[in-house]
This record gives sequence, structure tokens and C-alpha cells, in this order.
Amino acid sequence: MNLVTILALAAVGLFQTASPVRNPDFEEGELNGAPPGWTVPPAVTSAGYTAVITDDNPATGKRCVVLSNTTESPTSTSFGNVMQVFDATPYRGQRVIYRARVRTSQGSRAQLWLRVDRGRLAGSFDNMSERPVTSTTWSEYRIEEDIAQDATIIAFGMILPQAGRAWLDSVAMEFTKSDTGPIEPPRAIAGRGLDNLVAFARLFGYVRYFHPSDEAAATDWDRFAIDGVRAIEAAATPQELATKLDALFRPVAPTLSVFAGTKAPPLSGSLSTPTAGAPRVTLWKHTGVAPSPFRPQMFQLYSSIRETRDAPGPDADPSAPLTFDLGGGVSARVPSALWTDDGTVPKSPKPEPPGPRTATAADRATRIADIIIAWNVFQHFYPYFDVVDTDWRAILRPYLSDAATVDEAGFLVVLRRLVAELKDGHGEVNGGPQGLVALPFRWEWIENSLVITRTTITEIQRGDVVTMVDGRPVEAVVTEREREWSSATPQFKRLRALANLAQGPIGSEIALEVRTGTAPARTVRLRRAPGAPVGELKPQVVDELRPGVFYVDIDRATNDDWKKALPALVAAKAVIFDLRGYPRGSVAFLQHIIDAPVQSARWQIPVALKPDREGITFLEIGRWSLQPMSPRITGRLAFITDGRAISQAESFLGIVEHYKLADIVGAPTAGTNGNFNTFRLPGGYNVTWTGMRVIKHDGSRHHGVGILPTVPAARTIAGVTAGRDELIEKSIEVVSR
Repeated sequence: MNLVTILALAAVGLFQTASPVRNPDFEEGELNGAPPGWTVPPAVTSAGYTAVITDDNPATGKRCVVLSNTTESPTSTSFGNVMQVFDATPYRGQRVIYRARVRTSQGSRAQLWLRVDRGRLAGSFDNMSERPVTSTTWSEYRIEEDIAQDATIIAFGMILPQAGRAWLDSVAMEFTKSDTGPIEPPRAIAGRGLDNLVAFARLFGYVRYFHPSDEAAATDWDRFAIDGVRAIEAAATPQELATKLDALFRPVAPTLSVFAGTKAPPLSGSLSTPTAGAPRVTLWKHTGVAPSPFRPQMFQLYSSIRETRDAPGPDADPSAPLTFDLGGGVSARVPSALWTDDGTVPKSPKPEPPGPRTATAADRATRIADIIIAWNVFQHFYPYFDVVDTDWRAILRPYLSDAATVDEAGFLVVLRRLVAELKDGHGEVNGGPQGLVALPFRWEWIENSLVITRTTITEIQRGDVVTMVDGRPVEAVVTEREREWSSATPQFKRLRALANLAQGPIGSEIALEVRTGTAPARTVRLRRAPGAPVGELKPQVVDELRPGVFYVDIDRATNDDWKKALPALVAAKAVIFDLRGYPRGSVAFLQHIIDAPVQSARWQIPVALKPDREGITFLEIGRWSLQPMSPRITGRLAFITDGRAISQAESFLGIVEHYKLADIVGAPTAGTNGNFNTFRLPGGYNVTWTGMRVIKHDGSRHHGVGILPTVPAARTIAGVTAGRDELIEKSIEVVSR
């Protein structure tokens, strides 16, 4: 379950309408007690986190609150959270500013978060994931979001996504005027409008990411994209399009040239020769990319900076600008380097800053702009177009058309389908319905059927086969959902589609036709309701399956679990490690099974100086270098995996695979590894994608391939019905040979 879902579930039934913020300075309540007016969700307390009032160095007044975990190490998927929720109705159409003072313990990381829910449409959400608080001294932090006219609740608080402590004080919530600007309803793109928008989209990416002027670096590119769509679409001829593009971009890129046809005008003197006092050159250097704003993010892995060099060179020559055919009968000449003294030259008159404006996906121009913004991030920086069979340039036109004609509710599907074209297991768009809950069972695709693997209700039994969903054949429904979910492999795409199919708003209904064994099919109607998600039926986190044969679920195990179990594992005849999932814990278990140093796969961040990934290079960052640790586990080993194993699980398994540390039992993994990157789109959408390239130890491809089992195994309907797990059974067989 992701963070957005957990926070949505935590908000159910917690409306507080007396005032926007209760007990903002934590002066109410008893020392070492829970802060009145604030909530710590049950899932947080069960993971070992607490939030209590303390007089330990408050920012103001006499008290503050400290959020901490009470175990040595929380579970890999847990996080601390102290929060409030209130009714958004009185504040609709305004802008909310959430302020608070925060400090952390040494080595800890905290994040304020704010979410505005809108029922079934995209709300807004910010949890400071790209700018976490790591300072041990008090500082004020803020989040701003717009409150839609149909907003339902506002939820906010502070999270602690790891072990440690964080202090919160001086919480304030302010509301200001919000200007949404014009809202145009859906309509098709007419005439040559699509050619015009494609030309604008391509030039937008070239200037935003590669024209190094001071003016471009200071531009609000989200606002620019929306206004540009309105200004450019109606151009009637190539010459009119060139004139409009030049007028639009020249204030932010004064050395730009846009012209009809292919014959470029003479080169500007400010590009061919440096002015007095400006012998140095400036260019953009993107290590990965920090899309919005331009700043290091994701723990300093990705950055976009303007680099200054003492002299021009092959990659940084103002007198050799790049020329592009934009389509629509128009071309552009864009320098990727500029002369600089105390700033880039030449300089444009400083424009008046535009007034504040709220973006909403209810507006047609905003939806089109979102496609343009997202398409360009991937066009210039996605590291896997060399191994995926997507013609990224060709898909721009149909997705611009779709964005223009769907309404806000349908736009989330369009965005998800765009990201799905990446074939990236980390690719995801958040910003849809909040408060989604899952059905009271689990299901998996087994033996070419949708099979119930665990259930908490009597209407459906373990081993039942689902044949119809809402009156449609299940294969057709699942295939349709798969179009919305990005994945590098078919097995992970199906898993994502099935998880999404099970979710829905509270109170929503679903009709399933199910069959038990050879009995006639029957229809079961279910209504979604809040409740704990149904977990997979597995042994205990650490379990002795047979005398001397131990099982460890790495996805659920904490460091405490591991340390307590280590003596028994060292003495065991065999150990089976389960990696079916997304473990985020320590690598210590690997260090206790090796007798010589090992390294992880190779992690490489793309470095781009030019558009369209031309001349892209890769910066290899530090690999895991693991040393053996005592005591060593010397029994027979096996690792279980399947299509759910992604990212860090694949880093673990890549080591096992390359160094042949054990048999790998099960099915191929998700084929997606490497740290993800994120960016936000106007209208409240957050996009996640893989920002780096991972290749195997031997230099071969990982993306879309993953880790392959040495001992293939799969679940069966008969096994599910009997409560068996054939992957565990096969692993026991392997380690018992």
C-alpha cells in the first residue's frame, strides 16, 4: 500500500469542523501524552511509532510534539504520521498555505504533508518527498495547494519515513485568494491546430531544458505551457505559427530564432563573438533531471544545473546553435550555450511577473499543457528508450488529441496511458480518487485464470475462479486496465492491473461471476468498505518450516526480527528467503551468507548536455560493496521470487544471481530497478518514473528482463484451494536435496 492510500484510509471518519487547526502549538494536553486534536493512525502505532507532547526545546511556547519509533528499526514499509483532517467546504476556491516548524534528530528525515481530496477527481498532494527536513535545528517549512470548488476534506500533518525522531511546533493554516483563470471545456483540435501544438511542444522542451539564459532559468514553465497552448493552437499558416512562437519564446530565450521553412536567418552577433568581459560560456548540465523546480532532489542523485566554463568547446559553443525541424512548416535555431559575464548575454528586458493563477485539469489548455510537460521530461531524459519498443515522438500527437477531448475525470486515464508507453515498472501517475479501498480478498492470475487466493468473507472461497466482472469477461476487463499501468514486463503489468481492479471508492459496488470447482457459476455483488487490506497467506516472518529448515520473509522482516533470528539461522540446515515484494530493509542478510566481498549491479545516471538524448553519457554512481559478516549462515539456501519482486528486491537477487549464492525459485521478477524520479503537473498530478539505468554485473540488460529463476515454479488452482504455496514447497524440496 502506498503512502497516498494509507493517508486516505487514515482520514476516514476523522472530520473536525470546529476550527481548521486544533492545538497548533501543542500547549494543550499532558506531558508524554498524546496531543489533543491530533491523530496517530492505527497502522502507525502498530508499526511502533508514537507522537507525544514534550517540553524538549520547543520552537515557541512551552511544548511541542515529538514523533518517534519505539522499536530499534520499523518495518520496511511503515512510517510515522501525526495528522489532522477538517472539512474543506468553507474554503473551496481558495489557496491553502500550511506552515510549521520542524527539526529532526541526527540522521533522521521528516516531511510535512498536505492533501486536498475531491472525491473521485484529482485533488492535490505534497509530502515534501523531494525536499525532506534533515536539520537538527528549528526551521519553518511550508506547503501551498489549491482547494478546488468540489473539495471534500483537507488533511495535513508530519511523517517520519524511517527510524529516528522529529519534532513539530507552531502549526498554522492560512487561506488566500485563488485565481483559476479561464476554464475551457473539452473540444477537438481543429484544422492545423495539432501541427501547431506539436511544434510548440518540441520547442518548449528545447528551450526549457537546454537554452541556458537567465530568463529561461527564472521562468514559471507550468504557467508558460498553459498560456502557450492558448496562444499557439489557432495559427493558420506556417508563417503565422513562426511569428507567434518567436514572440512567445523570445522574452525567455533572446538568442532564439524561429522561422518558416528550413532557411535560417543570419547568426546573431551576440552568438558568433563574445562581448567584452564575457569570455566564459554557460550551458545546462542535467544529471538525470530535476524537472520542477531546478534543484537537486531524490537525495542529491538527480540535478539540473547551469555549468559555467572558462572557454567554449565541442559541447559548449555559442556560435554553433542547434537547428530543429519542429513540424508544421516551422524550424527553430536554439543555442545550447551562451556567453556570460555577470549573467548570460544578451539580456532581455525583465518582464512583469504574472499574477498568481491556479491550474485545474478541468481546463482544456491545462490538460494539453500537462501532456507537453510530461512528454518532454521523458523525451530528453528517460534512460531506457534504447531497449523499449516505443516510438515516443509518434505518440505525442494522439495524446495531445486525447487531452483536448476528454473531461477532467477521463484525463487521469489519458495520463496513465501516456506513462504506460514508457514500459517502466516505476512509472505511475498519482492524483486520482482519494480514499480508495480494496475488496475483502486477494486474487492472482494463476493457470490463465483469475483466482481468489485469500478471503475474509463467506460469499467467496479460496480457490474460486472469477469469470466475469460487472458483466464482462474477466480477460477483457483486465486487458483494458493493463493499458493504464506502466510495466517493463507482462507479469508485473498484470499484477498492477489486478491491484487497481480490486480498488475503488468507499461504497462502490462490483459484480463478480465466480465458479467453485466444477459447480455452476454464481454472481456475487460486493460493496467496498474501509478495512485492513487482506494480506497474503504466508508463514510467520521467521518460521521453522521443517526441522532445521527456516523461512525468512525479507519483505516483512525488520532489523529486530533479523537479529533475533540470526543464531537459529546460523545453526539451521537450510534457509529459504522470500523476496516476493518490495523490501526496503537492510542488506545484512546477504552479508551473513557470503564468504568473500560482493558488489551489486551497476547503477548509472544519464548525463544530458543536448536535447533528444543526443550524445548522452552515463555517470556510474557508487555500487553496494558488501563485506562478509559473522556469524555466517552455512546451510543450504534458496530464494523465492516472482513478478512482484521489483527494485531493491532485484538488487538483492542480482547479487544472488551473479555470484551463484543460491537457487532462485519461482518466476521472473518485474524487470525494473534503479532509483525513481518524480515531477508534478499542473492540476494536481504527481508522476513517478525510473530516473537511472541499471545493468547487470556482466553489462547485459536488466530492464524488461529482470532476474530469472534457476528453478521455475508456479502456483496452481488446486494448490491455492488446498491452502498450499507451491513456491515454498519447491524451495523446501530444493534445499532438502
